[in-house]
Amino acid sequence: MLSRTVLSQLQAHRDYPSVTILLPTHRSAPANRQDPIRARGLVREAVDRLHREFPKRAVSAVVENLRSLLREVDWDHTLGGVALFAARRHASAVALPFRVRSRAVVDETFATRDLVFALNRTPRYRVLVLDEKASRLYDAVTDVLDEHVAKPFPLVHTGPGGRARLPGGLGVSPSAVRDEAHKAFFRTIDDAVARLQEADRLPLVVAGVERHLASFREVTRQADAIAGMVAGSHGRTPPTALGKLAWAALQAGSTVRRTQALVRLGEAIGAHRHASGIDQVWRAASERRCQTLLVEQGFEHPADVAADGDRLLPCSGRGPAALDDAVDEVIERVLAAGGEIFFFEDGTLQDHQRIAAVLRYGR
Repeated sequence: MLSRTVLSQLQAHRDYPSVTILLPTHRSAPANRQDPIRARGLVREAVDRLHREFPKRAVSAVVENLRSLLREVDWDHTLGGVALFAARRHASAVALPFRVRSRAVVDETFATRDLVFALNRTPRYRVLVLDEKASRLYDAVTDVLDEHVAKPFPLVHTGPGGRARLPGGLGVSPSAVRDEAHKAFFRTIDDAVARLQEADRLPLVVAGVERHLASFREVTRQADAIAGMVAGSHGRTPPTALGKLAWAALQAGSTVRRTQALVRLGEAIGAHRHASGIDQVWRAASERRCQTLLVEQGFEHPADVAADGDRLLPCSGRGPAALDDAVDEVIERVLAAGGEIFFFEDGTLQDHQRIAAVLRYGR
């Protein structure tokens, strides 16, 4: 599934020709039967263009990478879309949890604008399942879960209460030993989650029996990222069922957090510690002063960046100073500075010209 790490790697790529295939897909039959057919059509479109511009031998590696990626996609288990990225020395397929516009692009760089927009504005989060035998982590978008299988996950509890037996004997409290072993195990889990959060900070929904949830809350350094909890034994809950529970928990928590963000914005206005409108917010984000960004879901603002970098100018649509959407750039800067983002329905922030920020310090 798409992540900020994957996106950064794609954006760093430079090599002409580089091919991007973007295709919206369907999760179930019979609609998904047409997905591979349409994908092959887009690949043919890209290959035809390559062969018009280059001798076949010069782009044979690109063409073979494209065709190999087509064969690798599991068309029976896609999400909202698929992106294929191919160049002479690069081939990758990314499952997209959102729909994209169908197209084939040949350029020096991979086409990532749609991915940036969706990555910033699609409700992404992580689901951590605490279990005595093995704890698992999922990347999630709405109610769709994708298990994180890179090491060290899933994490297996090898101590007392996990694979090892609880001790017995005079004066030994098995429950106390078990609880301490669980806390040590949960610290290991928390360290692993923290490393992922450093690269791509997301809300976290934690699932587990109440005893495990309480122990994890005692040891975690991710308390401010926890957006919801799902009580119960979910070590064997199928991802489809777990996704529905986690999404409901996240939505409940997000409603409260968005309301709190609006309250903080009101307090910041009284304290002269806020920015309203894209021009003020852009300047504050450039200065790394945005603590909390509030933005309407559908707000986009094409613009040129002034030479000093502190101002936005009317969009020319040409050259390196032209931004397809200054709002996406603001979001990236606020996240990079450790700020938090809240999205609202269009019209909610009308008094602030659709975007506002609570600042770390006043003007």
